[in-house]
Amino acid sequence: MQRACHHQLREAFRALLASPACYHTASVFDPLSARIAADLGFEVGILGGSVASLQVLAAPDIALITLSEFAEQATRIGRVARLPVIADADHGYGNAHNAMRTVIELERAGVAALTLEDTLLPAQFGRKSYDLIGVEEGVGKLRAALSVRDDAAMAIIARTHAGVQPLEEVIHRTQAYQGAGADGICLAGVKDFAHLEAIAEGLSIPLMLITYGNPELRDDQRLADLGVRIVVDGHGAYFAAVKATYDCLREQRGIATGNGLNASELVTKYTHPDDYIAWASEYMNVKE
Repeated sequence: MQRACHHQLREAFRALLASPACYHTASVFDPLSARIAADLGFEVGILGGSVASLQVLAAPDIALITLSEFAEQATRIGRVARLPVIADADHGYGNAHNAMRTVIELERAGVAALTLEDTLLPAQFGRKSYDLIGVEEGVGKLRAALSVRDDAAMAIIARTHAGVQPLEEVIHRTQAYQGAGADGICLAGVKDFAHLEAIAEGLSIPLMLITYGNPELRDDQRLADLGVRIVVDGHGAYFAAVKATYDCLREQRGIATGNGLNASELVTKYTHPDDYIAWASEYMNVKE
């Protein structure tokens, strides 16, 4: 079996960032999916925090999963991966100190890169669930994260949500994170190419885009020309596995017809999000 050491995989990811092309991630969630993605020729994979939460807790993506639980899954993948894997490290599981430990644990797990976002997680009492931390705090967490990696080839990518803040604030944040030494900028919530162009204009480091299949951003050459090197289309492979599991067990049980739910609807049904929404409202007064 062909193998590559973690450093070699990190160097391979760095080569992707330095290339003039745009690459789409495979959603990998266990060792077998990582092997499949590599065999199919994917250049890069991603372990999503939302997917890990589903696998470990059968819970929605609301920052319930712990660093140790996430790092365990990343380690399992890292043992067999033959392609570089990006870890969605959420908010670093806390403040700057927690972000430092996150980098240490995920580097040991073998990931090639990790994203560190500036969302205020978990949801705070009396706040909106998608509020962001201040830019100064975000810069501090990023600088702390960068200070503790042993292998300089492992990329640390600063992530922000471009869809929940004014354009001027997105530009200010991304340029501040670039100045703090981020190896790349990850953007979620970009609306279209005009939105992306305005953000990318003042950036010189590689971009990573979470599009979830946004039809307004389906032009790889144009994305590449704007500095986008990594595109995350979503986690369709995992959702397809959920649907296949449901259908297989339904047939095994002798139930002729299903409930008509697609994969996303099945995940919603079995993660009980209404319970978490009610608890957040009752106990934390979270403002959706």
